[in-house]
This record gives sequence, C-alpha cells and structure tokens, in this order.
Amino acid sequence: MLTRDAPLWNFLGWNTQGDLGPWTMYTAQDGRLVVFPRSPPKELASPDQFHFRQRFRLAAAAWRSLAPAVRSAWNRAAGRAHLRITGNNLYMYWLLTGDRSAIETVQRQSGIQLLAD
Repeated sequence: MLTRDAPLWNFLGWNTQGDLGPWTMYTAQDGRLVVFPRSPPKELASPDQFHFRQRFRLAAAAWRSLAPAVRSAWNRAAGRAHLRITGNNLYMYWLLTGDRSAIETVQRQSGIQLLAD
C-alpha cells in the first residue's frame, strides 16, 4: 500500500520508518510514505545472527542497569564531545568493541570520567 499523505502514520511529527507493529514503512525517493504489511522472515536466524542479537540484548540490559547518574554522565560526555550519537550509543559501542582509546578520547574532550582507571 502506497500512501500519498499519511497523517495517521506521521502523527505527532514522527518520521516513521522501519517496523511498527504489523507494518513496515519507509520514505520513497519522491517523499511519499510507503506502508505495507510486515513480512515474517523466510528462514530462522542463523547461529551468528542469534549470537549478535544476544550480545545487543545483553548490552542494552547493561545500559538499563546503570544508575541514572552514570547514564547521565555518558549522555553529557557524548554531547560535550560533540558526538552525533547519544550516551547510550557510546556505551553500547564501548561494551561491544572494548575500544578503550575511543572512550578515553571522549573523556579528554568532555572532561567527564566514564571509565574506572
């Protein structure tokens, strides 16, 4: 189903794209919103897909388990370092890659201590 104006899908100023409930949406090149029923996967996830999805689930759970002050520090550090990502994204990057030098650079630029020495 292709819709020319979709006030239902664009309510509250949302730029709707991706999956939302039983629907998949994207914006066509001409700016129209394309909406169609979400299709189930043709085959089950591979072991690698399952492994990486599980890593993201665990990283997201680790973010949610942080104290609000710690989450706030990661968000402030990302903002002060002028990153185009949130503190959540930065923390997920740290957990998934272990790239200590990148986080140390953000700490130096922001003046906020994120990692215990």
